Amino acid sequence: MQAHAEDSALADAFAAHERWAFEEAYARYASLLYSTAYHVVGNGEDAEDVVHDALARIWRSPGAYTRARGAIRSFLVVCVRNEAVSRVRSKRRRLRLLERVAAEPEEHDELRVIDVVEHDRLRTAMTKLPPDQRRPLELAYFEQLSHTEIARTLDQPLGTVKSRIAMGLRKLGAALQPPS
Repeated sequence: MQAHAEDSALADAFAAHERWAFEEAYARYASLLYSTAYHVVGNGEDAEDVVHDALARIWRSPGAYTRARGAIRSFLVVCVRNEAVSRVRSKRRRLRLLERVAAEPEEHDELRVIDVVEHDRLRTAMTKLPPDQRRPLELAYFEQLSHTEIARTLDQPLGTVKSRIAMGLRKLGAALQPPS
């Protein structure tokens, strides 16, 4: 009877977002939450991160738990399991994306100019661009630097680099339009 009263008091305090209740729930259920996460992610460090992230999310959302949601134990297990599943899915998506990127050819066909006349037109159009637009384009397309790397290389804000690349591409597109 006393255990039920303690559980009820803990549930009320947890729903009221009282710090002691959160700490007590963690003390009671930490090993269960860890094993739940470990079962899904299969890695000790990841399981610890999952438990931490799930509990941090609950703490940042004061209305996350109500007595109507059932026992705290079940609520926490479900939250940790959902966090673990989300983490596994996200990791799989990142891996698939990395595999697709790795499978891409290193040369970009749209940048390879075979026709000598087109090559000359591109070179002429590039020389007509202002240096602040031409240089980021050269770094991006001929040296394959990312926008962040270009910003660092040129010691310019990332937004400025992106804007200048976009403006330079628009000007190149207009300059390379076939004559009508």
